[in-house]
Amino acid sequence: MSSPTTVDEPGPARLSPRKKQRIVRAVQYTVLAGLVVFVILYADWSSLAQNFAKPDVAGKAVPDLFTIALKNTIIYTIGGFILSFVFGLILALMRISKVAPYRWLAIFYIEVFRGVPALLVFLLITFLPLALPGFEVPFGTYGQAILGLGLVGSAYQAEIFRAGLQAVPKGQTEAARSLGMSASRAQFTVVIPQAIRIVIPPTTNMFVALLKDSSLVLFLGVSGEYVELTKFGNDLASQYANATPIMVAGLTYLIVTIPLSYLARRLEKR
Repeated sequence: MSSPTTVDEPGPARLSPRKKQRIVRAVQYTVLAGLVVFVILYADWSSLAQNFAKPDVAGKAVPDLFTIALKNTIIYTIGGFILSFVFGLILALMRISKVAPYRWLAIFYIEVFRGVPALLVFLLITFLPLALPGFEVPFGTYGQAILGLGLVGSAYQAEIFRAGLQAVPKGQTEAARSLGMSASRAQFTVVIPQAIRIVIPPTTNMFVALLKDSSLVLFLGVSGEYVELTKFGNDLASQYANATPIMVAGLTYLIVTIPLSYLARRLEKR
């Protein structure tokens, strides 16, 4: 006699990947909402407002916040950006050059200034007069700040340019040479303009990074009419024993960096 057939009992239903993702997301949202509720209920808002958002202390920052601190920050940033843009392009051309010593010098510079903290570069600039008696950086404090930002920024900008130069199809150079152009003319009239267009988005991000790095200028010992946003906010915070000026300086950075970051994202999409 044949044995009776057994019917397999249905097992527990398995969740689809989409349902699992929804559950994980719901847990994350629940935890986030819990943290927000905890902060709202247990934070001492009156104390926070007194120490970080005091209106009368914030009013003390105006108009010097814009006429001195923000103005200097923009001057330092634009000057450092121009220096890093020009020197970075030169370094990138040396980096891809067929002449070995050029490549070695470019690689050495890029690796050193990308590996050393930017703070140390600014501190070393302050000791230049001691190491080189009689030497003075042109334009005084402005020149020192621009030099520091330019030395650091050019190392990163060089790698950005190198990627852009290598992204231009080799056929562009070959076509230019077939028209009778020299190698240098083809590089400067055909390759470099296309590379600059390619690297516009990361170069915009580089400008934002230099804007934030301009806060390191305070280690040059700037004061008075040369202070930038961070130094300005820190000095006022020490004067009034209140952190509101630091918050105001931070918000001023955001007023500049958020539009620039949005511009960089738009350029990347295009």
